[in-house]
Amino acid sequence: MTVRTPCPLLALVCAVSLSACSSSEPAPPEPTPPAYNGPWEVLPELGEWVDPGAFESCPAQTSPTACNVPETLVMPDCDFGSLAGLERQGAIYRAEIRYETEVQPGTVQVFPENGGFQFDASGQPMSIMGLEPHAAIMNDERFFISSGPTSPAGRDNGYTFIGCHAQGPRSFTGCVLWCRNGTLRYRGSFRAERMTWREGEPESASLQLLSEMRVPLDTPADVYVTHGHAYVVGIDRRGSGGGLAVYNVSDPYIPVQQTTIRFGHNEYWNGVWAKDNALYVASAREGVLVFDLTNPRQPAFLRSYPGNSRVDVHTLFVEGNRLYAMSPSQKQTLIFDITQPLEPQLLTHFTYPRSMGYPHDAFAYEGRLYVNHLEDGFLVAGLDGETPALLGRYTYPHTFSHANAVGTFNGRTVAFEGGETMGSHVRVLDVTDPANIVKIGEYRLRGLASVHNMLLVGTRLYVAYYHEGVRVLDVSNPAQPREIAHYNTFRESDSNRTDGLTDGAIGIRVPGDGRIYVVDTSRGLLIFNEP
Repeated sequence: MTVRTPCPLLALVCAVSLSACSSSEPAPPEPTPPAYNGPWEVLPELGEWVDPGAFESCPAQTSPTACNVPETLVMPDCDFGSLAGLERQGAIYRAEIRYETEVQPGTVQVFPENGGFQFDASGQPMSIMGLEPHAAIMNDERFFISSGPTSPAGRDNGYTFIGCHAQGPRSFTGCVLWCRNGTLRYRGSFRAERMTWREGEPESASLQLLSEMRVPLDTPADVYVTHGHAYVVGIDRRGSGGGLAVYNVSDPYIPVQQTTIRFGHNEYWNGVWAKDNALYVASAREGVLVFDLTNPRQPAFLRSYPGNSRVDVHTLFVEGNRLYAMSPSQKQTLIFDITQPLEPQLLTHFTYPRSMGYPHDAFAYEGRLYVNHLEDGFLVAGLDGETPALLGRYTYPHTFSHANAVGTFNGRTVAFEGGETMGSHVRVLDVTDPANIVKIGEYRLRGLASVHNMLLVGTRLYVAYYHEGVRVLDVSNPAQPREIAHYNTFRESDSNRTDGLTDGAIGIRVPGDGRIYVVDTSRGLLIFNEP
């Protein structure tokens, strides 16, 4: 692990002792972490993405007209006839893109990107990388699709995918161009796979779907269950509005919608939690919204926190008398005292001083705060002092640390961690010694999908795995997670599906009433039995 001194601190040190900063003496080596003495084998960390090499031999020199007339590209190594049998009607494909760019003569930089494209019932393209299609040629001699230019930030982006070889009716490889303002920005190769259920896997195993309710919000994102009600929050992703929807779930077979709460058209309410009669909602505009649940079917809004300024909050976590609120713009985890649940008091905050990302999720456990800090990695802070102090950090190639859950196994502290990017999966870490975190296990499915949220209950880990649906793992031996149940919530035919990475099972709760509550971005609220 490389520790970089932040620029402000370096400037201060130089101001105090100029001679020390100008010294040619090498810096002392970082201390070597102690040898791992836990009960499990230490596994190598390869990260979320490992370069597979080029998927196709794509043209190294692209003509100046390629962005305007990409269909004229000469690609002699392609077997276009193999693409004739590709399934297209109603299909959603996810793509792993391997871009190449020449940073200097003779030096090529490689980086990954996730992509996708979607077809309508007649087999014509509906979207490409989330953009409207511009041109398409799909026949026995050619597979070419291109997005139209769009200017969300004053820049015209366009993507072109040219198929080369099919490996079957649901997977193929080819070449890709990313153009901006009519000029080639990046070129590369890709592999694409139709996002049907995994080959040979049924819709469900050991999970019974008790009920399914559409949620009248743009994109449902999270759920919390208390007082016999499920509180579902949603974000405004398509322009039809987010907010809060309330369901009476006393009969899990027949949930009854009670009310929907919106403050405006463009709500972005992404997280929800509760303590006693207080319901907390994470708002991208107003921070933490506090509702009174004295009448559970009709939450009464009280106020927003911190209240003295507009602060965005993306996710929430409650443990004991503390509420943790993660703020992307502030790059802080805000910590509130909720001894009086309806009147949170801001106590302090945790800030990572060398931040490139921001806190997405956090989990408090036995005096420590475990923070998913996106590009900065997985952070562990101590909660003993007045201000949380960093104890350790875990990173890996293509880091985008996103969610976690922590527990005790064999007398050691174990964290289950996952990202939100192509190839992200459940990573099992022994965090007993925060200064020497090691990987001891993992659970991964298809590399074109992403894990999202996870919840640890006893020795079971419940995972909302986007395209892979709901996965239930036995983690009694955390080094060897074992799947014991699943339900594939993702269906291409569901309304509002997209070609994006973040479609499918997104939120999950297991409140201890014998049921699992899951939010799917298109299907809404789904209630299952516990296996």
